Amino acid sequence: MFTLRRPLVRYLLIAVTILGLFGLLHVNYDSATEYINASGRLQTFKRRVSYRPGDPKPVKACFVILARNQDWRSLRDSIKHMEDRFNHRFNYPYVFLNDQPFTDEFKNMTQSMTLADVHYGQIEAEHWSYPDFIDQNKAREGREKMHKDGVMYGGNESYRHMCRFESGLFYKHELLQQFDFYWRLEPGVQYLCDINYDPFLYMKQRNIKYGWTIGIYELMNTVPTLWDSVKKFMATHPQLIPEHNSMWWVSRDNGTTYNGCHFWSNFEIADLTFYRSEQYTKFFDFLDREGGFFYERWGDAPVHSIAAALFLQKEEVHWFNDIGYYHPGWQHCPTGDVWKQNRCTCDPNDREKTITAASWGKCSREWAMLPDTPPEYRKARLG
Repeated sequence: MFTLRRPLVRYLLIAVTILGLFGLLHVNYDSATEYINASGRLQTFKRRVSYRPGDPKPVKACFVILARNQDWRSLRDSIKHMEDRFNHRFNYPYVFLNDQPFTDEFKNMTQSMTLADVHYGQIEAEHWSYPDFIDQNKAREGREKMHKDGVMYGGNESYRHMCRFESGLFYKHELLQQFDFYWRLEPGVQYLCDINYDPFLYMKQRNIKYGWTIGIYELMNTVPTLWDSVKKFMATHPQLIPEHNSMWWVSRDNGTTYNGCHFWSNFEIADLTFYRSEQYTKFFDFLDREGGFFYERWGDAPVHSIAAALFLQKEEVHWFNDIGYYHPGWQHCPTGDVWKQNRCTCDPNDREKTITAASWGKCSREWAMLPDTPPEYRKARLG
């Protein structure tokens, strides 16, 4: 007869208890995980999901960081914010990209900030150089004029290569081919509230293609002919522009002019199938041939944003209004119960920093005014 007095039984009970505690310490319970029932509605249930370092995640996703070797100090601060507020629980991997080989110092100083997997890659030379169809003399003259006119980064040649790379080339890097979603992270940013759920899983389950947190006006002297090129693209490829898109947010006169609204792409979470799609590929290739990345100073933020407005429905684009985020210059700060529950440290009423409290935040506030897609045509799931 088995009794607790027998040593074998006691040892078995102790072993089972230890294994159970080990499992609780290394497995997160994702209460936000959902499924779709027979009626098509999202229903919540508790599902055991492993987010241990190195384990396969429920979404093939990563952080992508474009950095220089000298950025390691400010990146340690960015990674600490991300780990403290989110990734110490979820352990999604980091992918660092640089047009130069990463130094051992950079690798040591960044890898030591996380338990998650870390990958380092060098950008292909053809993705950080002039295409053969660009007139480099014309490009140099454009930089000199913009510098003289006081345009931000107007004379910076490397900045233009960065904008072109982020606009249409980063997702082609070999390290990203294993991933379906990405979250952009930059040096010197801060996360100002806890993120207690998995945004990648949230987007995947709802068929959301693009996520943002700050909407802001573009500096129009950096993109004087961008919208003219967009209109040429729309006229050349009308079959690629769906009827129920989000263009109202970037153009209030049915495409005649660009109002300057764009998602500040230093924060973005995206389904990489969007960037890999035929629509986006043709859009970027068309703009690339127009030369504005070098002759002017087209940024990746308006390019991504205009593409999302042209090709995606409102419900396929998500405002992460509950994520507190700061990039030098502006911040997004949640309000109400979310601010308290997620231990936010920002001031939602700070007109000097908080974009929705400032006049430049009109683009963020007006996103909610974008008409909903008729339910019978809606691609993303709500709820």
